[in-house]
Amino acid sequence: MSEQSPYGASSGGWAGPPPAAPPKKRRKWPWILLVLALLVIGGCVAVAASVFKGVSDESERTVRIRYEVTGTAENVSISYSTWRNGDMSTSQETAQSLPWTKEVTTKGFMKGGSLNITLGESGGKAACSVTVDDDAPRTATASGAFASASCNGF
Repeated sequence: MSEQSPYGASSGGWAGPPPAAPPKKRRKWPWILLVLALLVIGGCVAVAASVFKGVSDESERTVRIRYEVTGTAENVSISYSTWRNGDMSTSQETAQSLPWTKEVTTKGFMKGGSLNITLGESGGKAACSVTVDDDAPRTATASGAFASASCNGF
């Protein structure tokens, strides 16, 4: 009877160690995913840094805002708001006759101010206009008793 080797071979002689397994291939896809993830994260960081720099630059910029109301209406209620030093500032006035203008220089300007007009009981026509620096003005018109108009989005 033949002897069985510890390696499972049943031969009359010693069979020796089993053949060496072929070397394992290293997987490449985990490395590719890692590189892609790092590129995406790096891109997000670059975009965020650019946005933060733009907001910082805008908040340090000094701007000139010109509010203007023209027309034939009398007793016009005027309210205007803008950002000043990081806070929203709102003011209200009544113009007995038009035209009415107000110019404000502010630092720390953020978008979102407004100019609102409401005509009195006698009606008439009025137009509001807001100009920031030398940009195109935002305008709106109102006509008739107690009519309103808003210039915003600047």
